[in-house]
Amino acid sequence: MPTRTAQVTADAVAAFATHLRAERHASPHTVRAYLADVRGFLDTAPGSGLAAIGPDAVRHWLRGLDGKAERTSIARKLAAVRGFFRYCTRTGRLARDPTAGIATPKVRRALPTHLTLDDVDRLLAVSQADTLSGLRDAAILELLYSSGLRVSELTGLDWPHLDPESGSVRVLGKGRKERVVPVGRPALRALARYRTACTAAGLDAARGPVFRNRAGGRLTSRSVDRLMARYVAASGTPTRATPHALRHTFATHLLGAGADLRAIQELLGHASLSTTQRYTHVDLRHLMDAYDRAHPRA
Repeated sequence: MPTRTAQVTADAVAAFATHLRAERHASPHTVRAYLADVRGFLDTAPGSGLAAIGPDAVRHWLRGLDGKAERTSIARKLAAVRGFFRYCTRTGRLARDPTAGIATPKVRRALPTHLTLDDVDRLLAVSQADTLSGLRDAAILELLYSSGLRVSELTGLDWPHLDPESGSVRVLGKGRKERVVPVGRPALRALARYRTACTAAGLDAARGPVFRNRAGGRLTSRSVDRLMARYVAASGTPTRATPHALRHTFATHLLGAGADLRAIQELLGHASLSTTQRYTHVDLRHLMDAYDRAHPRA
C-alpha cells in the first residue's frame, strides 16, 4: 500500500495528465512522453515528497543524463519536468518551483530538410496513377506540398473540411487550434480525381475520412510515411524526404519566392514566429552556396 507521500505525488502526476489532455489539448503521444519523462525524474528524486525536491535534485538528474542522451532529448525531458512543476506551483500543490532558474541545455538546431523544385516535380510525377490507391497517393503528396500540412492534420481530414469552391481546407492543428489553409489548383484537381474514384468504388466521398486504407479505415501517419518513402525511392530523389520534409519544402519555397514570414507562420500554424524563422536560415544557406559557386573571389 503506497504511503501518503507517494499517493500525493501520484495524484499530482494524474492531475497533470488531465491538465495536458483537457486544457493543453495534447495528443495521446505527447501525454505519454511527458508522463514518462516526469516519472523518470521522480524516480531519481528524494523519497520525502514533492516539497522536498529542490534545484540541486534537478541539476543532479540533468548531470546523470549528460552523455547518456542527446541534448535535444535532455531538453525535451527538462521541458516536461518543468511543465509539471509549474503546474504544481500554479495549482497550489507546491510553494516553489524547483526548476526555476535551471537553464535548458543549448541545442544546435539542424536546418530543416527540404526538396528542390526539380525534386518535387519528379516526386509528384511518379505518384500519378489511375488506380484508387494511386489517385489517393497523388492527392496526398500534392496536398502536403500545396498546403504545408502536418501529416497528423492530413490524416485527420474529413471530406467536409475541404472547400473546392474557395480552394481551401480547414485543419485542426496542435493544441486543437483550427486554421484555414489555401489549396493550390493542382492539388484541387488531384483531390477531385480521387473523390470521383472513391464514389465509383462505392466509398462515401461526402462524409468521413478523406484518405482511407484498403480496409476503408482512416489512413495512419505511419502509412503516409511508408508511401512517401516508396515514391521518394522511385523518383530517384537524393534527399531523404519524409512527409514533414514536404512541409519544410512548402515553407522554404514560399519564403524564397518572397512570401512574408508572418504569413508563412499563419499557414503553418506555428504558435511562435521564432519557430518559423528557421526557414530564413535555410534561405541564407542557399544564398551562401550560390555565392560560393558563382563568385570568382568566394
